Amino acid sequence: MSLGRNFILRAATLKPVQAIVRKSFLFRPVVKRFIAGDTLEEALKASEELLQRGIRITLDYLGENTHSEAEALAAKATYLTMLSEIAKLESVQEFSRRTKSYPTGKLTSAVIEPLNISIKLTQCGLDQGTDFAEQNYRDVLTEAMKSSNFVRIDMEASEYTQPTMDMIERVRMDNPNTGTVLQSYLYRNDGDVATVIQWQARTRLVKGAYLEPEAVAYKDKSKVDEAYVRQAKLLLLDGNYPAIATQDEKIINELKKFVSERSIDKSGFEFQMLYGIRRDLQESLVREGFNVRVYVPFGDAWYPYFTRRLAERPANVMFIAKAMLKG
Repeated sequence: MSLGRNFILRAATLKPVQAIVRKSFLFRPVVKRFIAGDTLEEALKASEELLQRGIRITLDYLGENTHSEAEALAAKATYLTMLSEIAKLESVQEFSRRTKSYPTGKLTSAVIEPLNISIKLTQCGLDQGTDFAEQNYRDVLTEAMKSSNFVRIDMEASEYTQPTMDMIERVRMDNPNTGTVLQSYLYRNDGDVATVIQWQARTRLVKGAYLEPEAVAYKDKSKVDEAYVRQAKLLLLDGNYPAIATQDEKIINELKKFVSERSIDKSGFEFQMLYGIRRDLQESLVREGFNVRVYVPFGDAWYPYFTRRLAERPANVMFIAKAMLKG
């Protein structure tokens, strides 16, 4: 990984830096670029605009590592509200009527949902107890089933990777409307990819954005990219409607070539990107007939997510720093 990325992630943990980022007006335009808003209403408005452009959505209520059961229950209540509000949206129903995308995945036979949600196990209360978090997770899945919707578990820092995999294994047989995320910068990820393929669990593949020790994750960008492409190809061949989550155009082009050479049906997977990043590429892929989904985050607990996005694009930090010096 680049020195700039590591520096940003380490600096972001310092309280004075956090205070500056949260309070300075210079950061607001960049925050708005990556975050759809503080409220669900704002996030749904942004989502409807994307749906009109033929882009699917995964909605993410920002926050992780709740400090109490009460906080976790409040997060679950927000998840349930998200699902109920999504079910009411005419734009979601219209998108389904317009696109009718039936994927070729081995277990998925329904129309792929236009607007689903991603949640985090630590936001469900994993730090308060595995059984407690699992019950909250199952409650959300039960609600999602009412409207044939899908819930993805985001992968968090490496200490949560195995607990997340263990919970998916327990829950997935009762709840086929769930899946997870895997991070290619982790050494263990080749094994995890093989596992989700065996399970036929829907999986989003990302490079990874947390500051991890060298003992568990590749630090060299070329090694991460190599692992990402290798694992994405395996998922495209044998996975169940995989989500290829990257803004890296070079990697996207390599995978598009692979899909063409192997005659892989475009309906059998989707590209995913982050809200506010490479909108031109999103729309280009839609025009080419690929399924595209954008990860739309909202909520006032935006700081950790925002700093990970800055670390991916250090040029944004330099732009803000120059503006502050001029001011």
